[in-house]
Order: sequence, then C-alpha cells, then structure tokens
Amino acid sequence: MSKPLFNIPYNTFERLSDTERYLLTYIHDHLDEIATMSIVTLSERAAVSTATVVRLMKKIGFKGYTSFKYKLEQDKQMIDKEGSLSDIGNEIKQALQKNEEEVRRTIQLQSIGQIEDAVQKMHDANKIYIFARGFSQMIAKEMAVKLQVLDKTCEMHDDPNIIRIKSQKMHHDTDLAIFVSLNGETKELVEACQNLSIRQVTTITLTTKVNSTLNKLSDMTLIGYKSEHSLIPDYEVRSRLSLNVIARVLLDAYVIRTKESVKPPH
Repeated sequence: MSKPLFNIPYNTFERLSDTERYLLTYIHDHLDEIATMSIVTLSERAAVSTATVVRLMKKIGFKGYTSFKYKLEQDKQMIDKEGSLSDIGNEIKQALQKNEEEVRRTIQLQSIGQIEDAVQKMHDANKIYIFARGFSQMIAKEMAVKLQVLDKTCEMHDDPNIIRIKSQKMHHDTDLAIFVSLNGETKELVEACQNLSIRQVTTITLTTKVNSTLNKLSDMTLIGYKSEHSLIPDYEVRSRLSLNVIARVLLDAYVIRTKESVKPPH
C-alpha cells in the first residue's frame, strides 16, 4: 500500500492499544535500525510479540512488516552526494546530512488528510492562539505574524502567566489553540492544554514526541522527526528544524485554502 510513512490519523492512533503505541514509539526512535531488522529481532528488542508487530502494521496501513520495511527502504534511498561534498569536512558533511534527514523524515510523517483537517480548523476559527516556550517561541512568532498578514486574527504568547489566563478564557465555538513544543512536555503548555480540553476548545500540537502528554491531550498532533544527536548536548537547544518544516507546510496549505475560498465565480 503506497502511503506516507506513519500516515496515522488521530482516530486511528486513539484505537491503538498501549502496547501498540509503545511499539510505534520504539520504531519511530529506531528508524535507522528498523530497515535491516527482522520481525523476530524487532519483537525481541521491543519486548513485544511478533503478532503485535503484524497487527500494528495492518492498523497503520501496511499489509505486514515486510511491506513496511520495503517502504522504509525506499524512503531512505538518497542521491549520492559524495562528489559535491568531497571538499567539505566530514563533520560538516554529517551535519548537512542530519538536517536533510530531519526534513525528509518529517515530511514522510505527515498526512495530507491531517494537514487539510488542521487547515480547515484554522480557517473556521474566529481567533487563533499560538502558545510556545523556549526556542519554540521563534517558530510560534513567525506563524503568528504570517497569519496576521493573511488577515487572520491571531495572538502568540510565551509568558506562563498569560498562557494560563488565556487558556482559562477561550471559547470552544470561536477559538483555536496551537501549541509548539519540541518534547510535548512543557509544564505550562500541558496545563493550558488541560484547561482547553475541559473547555472543549479545539487544540493542535506541533511536536516531535509521539507519546507526549500534549499529544495525548490535543485534538490533533503533527509529529516531526528529531535526531538524537545534538552538537550542544549540555543545553536544551536541540534543533527545531522539523517543527519549522511542519509550520511551513501548515501555513502554505492555509494560504492555498484561503485562496480557494475567495476564488471569483466562473
């Protein structure tokens, strides 16, 4: 079945058992090894049965583990860049390839249907609130500015107290909240999402952690791929490149949707 890798609608993810979600997270975190790993080896390392592996594959749209691996191997094929990179230091070359990998795998993780659904929710909302903390707020600010340029009423907040207050006053029938969080566990954002869940306000999260608290609380989550390697490991300044990619795709799709809605009659 020709589908993007991990093309999992929210309702499908919700129907997965805890074991299947754990296995999905394990696969997501070990993509480099999965392509050459047998189903028996995967089941042993993930501590699940082979039947669980097969069942998960079918639920996410593949005929079985073999077809999943085949799709993964296809997606991992890269154009040989040794010629153009021959004069660049090996470490710099690895950095370039790591960034390319994050972009490529993040795009693979996206579902066109889910993007369209998110854009529709953005289009229908009277007002959009974007919440973020730390380095993620740079992405959130860019999103807010672009939406404002497109004449969409939008606010972006990174102050914990303001985030808390806003989340307690939003209206379920007119407002939409977007969270931008690398790991999906930022305390202030989780608290705000809990408040919005109680108030039945629609929420969309951009994150890189499949099994995060924000993912579980949000109505919709767009997942990006995050490399485990960091050039500055002692500080929480990991790359937000995948979140930038998702934000770019989301906003581009929103522009297309907005143009379609104002097309003059033929």
